Amino acid sequence: MTAPSVDPRVTLNDGHAIPQVGLGVWQTPPEDTTRAVAAALQVGYRHIDTAAAYGNEVETGRALADSGLAREDVFLVTKLWNSDQGYDAALAAFDASIGRLGVDYLDLYLIHWPVPANNAYVDTFKAFAHLRDQGRIRSIGVSNFEPEHLKILIDSTGIVPAVNQIELHPLLPQHELREVHAQLGIATEAWSPLGQGSLLADPVITEIAGNLGKTPAQVLIRWHMQLGNIVIPKSVNPQRIVSNFDVFDFELSEQDLTSIASLEQGTRLGPDPRTFNFTG
Repeated sequence: MTAPSVDPRVTLNDGHAIPQVGLGVWQTPPEDTTRAVAAALQVGYRHIDTAAAYGNEVETGRALADSGLAREDVFLVTKLWNSDQGYDAALAAFDASIGRLGVDYLDLYLIHWPVPANNAYVDTFKAFAHLRDQGRIRSIGVSNFEPEHLKILIDSTGIVPAVNQIELHPLLPQHELREVHAQLGIATEAWSPLGQGSLLADPVITEIAGNLGKTPAQVLIRWHMQLGNIVIPKSVNPQRIVSNFDVFDFELSEQDLTSIASLEQGTRLGPDPRTFNFTG
């Protein structure tokens, strides 16, 4: 079974283009990561998203090195953990991440959480900008930033992040934050795009999937794509990795989109960025 080789991309505010569908490796055990990333790259994924906190950068890098693909053909993303915020700490953490990944540059580096109690994300982003100016990062962005964090960051640095990666799924469609992103020119990237699996058995989703002859996961991924989101579904199952990339040959109707909109609850499955200050 092979997925289509279509590779839609989203152009970022710095001119670089990110593949709209990628493989996320959050909660993927290190022993499963190399196999999952290798399977994704073989299918046609060209966007891999990891993080220092995931503990699987080494294995991600190993799959990339063994793939036979040129480095410039894969859009590689990782994230700086909360305990490494601050200018000098961020520079050191970047060096550690690219060392584990076995690469000499990143396509996108993200501040994983704002950690407002530390008040260090502005200095962290200045370090990111320095690394970008050196050519060691192509694009710089953030994750889990709320509008007030974005305002402080932009006002303090004069730099608009290329991406904000946030919890986003039909239960939490993030209307307000997506509108802020649109106004500022920030690309929206969704983590937990399938609602951590909670939406795969939802009657609304399963009915649409049945009508289209698609899987519930494919319907959810397509929903993100039609909203313009970058989406990084996670799987370690080779067949699901293939299936999750087979989303380019159909569209959801307006009625489908209206039905999915009815699932909104406004509740998070993950932490609240305004109060999450964990640095362990």
